[in-house]
Amino acid sequence: MAKEYRKFIEKTIIVASHNAGKVKEINLLLSPYGITAKSAKELNLDEPEETGDTFVENAELKALAAARASGMPALADDSGYSVAALNGDPGIYSARWAGDHRDFALAMQMVESAMQEKDAQEDDERKAAFICALTLAWPDGHVETFEGRVDGISIWPPKGTNGFGYDPIFKANGHDRTFAEMDCAEKQKISHRADAFRQLVNACFKAA
Repeated sequence: MAKEYRKFIEKTIIVASHNAGKVKEINLLLSPYGITAKSAKELNLDEPEETGDTFVENAELKALAAARASGMPALADDSGYSVAALNGDPGIYSARWAGDHRDFALAMQMVESAMQEKDAQEDDERKAAFICALTLAWPDGHVETFEGRVDGISIWPPKGTNGFGYDPIFKANGHDRTFAEMDCAEKQKISHRADAFRQLVNACFKAA
């Protein structure tokens, strides 16, 4: 029997993130559905400590915290960069590798240095993926969660100035440019976040 998902019928949603790049991407994804999105930062909502062991656990934790604090449905994602040669690191710690100042140039250098220590030189040794867990939560505690993924390789040196995070070192399979060399619309056609969002839309949303 197919799972029955709760439908989103409200007109306003909280994007449970203080990451401006992430909020911008999610707002663009929401725009065709007649939904007004407000960020957690706009409402001065605290960012909860990410204590989960998986992307799903952290996404649900953040979405529930924002929904309960605001009294409105909230959308949160937990996403990260997973490198096969590093046993999936930085993974759920992707933001933490960038430090308190979110220095992703440093984080990307740490990834590359760790791969060099593993002597990961060839493409088949540099497999990587972006993974995203996306949770829609209501104030009553109900959640719907979807997981998206895009596979590719980790390249060096970084290329491109668009996007955010680890985008400059990730080249998706079947593409010859990094995420940071793509414009936002092009990236959204294939990104991990867009993959999870398509699943969410199909399950819970209706076009305006």
